[in-house]
Amino acid sequence: MSYLPHTKGDIAAMLETIGVGSVENLFEDVPETHRFPDLDLPAGLSQMEAARMMERIADRNAPASKMPTFLGAGAYNHFVPAVVNHVILRGEFMSSYTPYQPEVSQGTLQAIYEYQSMIAALTGMEVANASHYDGATSLAEAVNMAESITRGRRKKIVLSPAIHPQYRAVVRTYTQGMGLTVTGDETGHTDDRASLIAQIDDDTAMVAVAYPNFFGQIESPADVIAAAQRAGAVACVVTEPVSLGLLKPPGWMGADIVVGEGQGLGISLSYGGPYLGFFATREKHVRKLAGRLVGETVDVNGDPGYVLTLATREQHIRREKATSNICTNQGLMALAASVYLSVMGKHGLRRVAELCYHKAHYAADQIDGLAGFSVDRSQPFFNEFAVTLPRPAAEVNTHLADRGIIGGYDLSQDYPERENQMLIAVTEVNTRQEIDDLVSALSEVSA
Repeated sequence: MSYLPHTKGDIAAMLETIGVGSVENLFEDVPETHRFPDLDLPAGLSQMEAARMMERIADRNAPASKMPTFLGAGAYNHFVPAVVNHVILRGEFMSSYTPYQPEVSQGTLQAIYEYQSMIAALTGMEVANASHYDGATSLAEAVNMAESITRGRRKKIVLSPAIHPQYRAVVRTYTQGMGLTVTGDETGHTDDRASLIAQIDDDTAMVAVAYPNFFGQIESPADVIAAAQRAGAVACVVTEPVSLGLLKPPGWMGADIVVGEGQGLGISLSYGGPYLGFFATREKHVRKLAGRLVGETVDVNGDPGYVLTLATREQHIRREKATSNICTNQGLMALAASVYLSVMGKHGLRRVAELCYHKAHYAADQIDGLAGFSVDRSQPFFNEFAVTLPRPAAEVNTHLADRGIIGGYDLSQDYPERENQMLIAVTEVNTRQEIDDLVSALSEVSA
């Protein structure tokens, strides 16, 4: 069938209505040399032939579901209970739009409200919004919020070099033209707290640290939080939510904003998205909060109900008063996280975190014993750790792929001085046999 199901009669009638002689006349403003390029396209395929071709292409992939994977760096291969997809694929959720009309959106609004409540509890904060696109976007929105909190009078943003490099890149993209200076991460690749604190001054609007950091290391952000607040700056912590099943929440250490990537909360890897950016803050900053906020109220009969309590984007209020132009709350992803957290509960999430921690340490111990390999143990780590290799990481990953294993993250992609280093992630789904196979394959690598 045609992709444009208009008959010749339909086309003629439309052209007559708008007073144009032919379809070609619609494009007469396009230079003739570019108007109708002669494309060398293959012959069309039937639906059956197209399906076969796509299957052949898909079979060339190496999915985490079929190969042991030790690749993390912000996206993790966690187990997703079947109930998560069962709920988000229900028609009333899958096809719903932004809940502008509360009287017909109670299910969606309640799901978002529960999501906000659980994120606030998990991070130790007072309020959480209805989510952003991803962790990087959440951090960038934290910068916007800090600039607003400090009334635009402070122009310096201090970022730890141990925050995910892609998050830091998105911050710089967001802040173009805002007159802000993003600093703190230009040199070095470790979380030098003393150096970071030394850069905080009266012009600093926000200081951000990672906990755990990009290299999986755990170091309390309390000292940076205190230093930022003494200087009148906003203290932001970028965290990994599964780790909070085991670690002290940033909110308990005084953070003003907590952001991060929620993919680990029941969302599959999915080739890199869609994912979920969570954002939590203090109640006193709620009117500076980007995105939407769902609240609980009562209806005319006194029964509980849910509404959009706060919506600070330009679609809802005057553009000059808007805090963000975020145009979606990633509703299905927030719903997935809500279902996951509800099913796992606080004990289940802690168990997942413990498994990640202990399995990662078992792997690190085995790898550290290999000739030519060295695990970075300068700080405690959660489920990721950096390994110095006897050869470049790209070569080691090729060797692992030949053994049917997806290796770790090549750190030289973001840190050229780390050419022979790899970031290895271990989650609850990695069996002892898979870890032993990884160690065996690495033992075959020599300098």
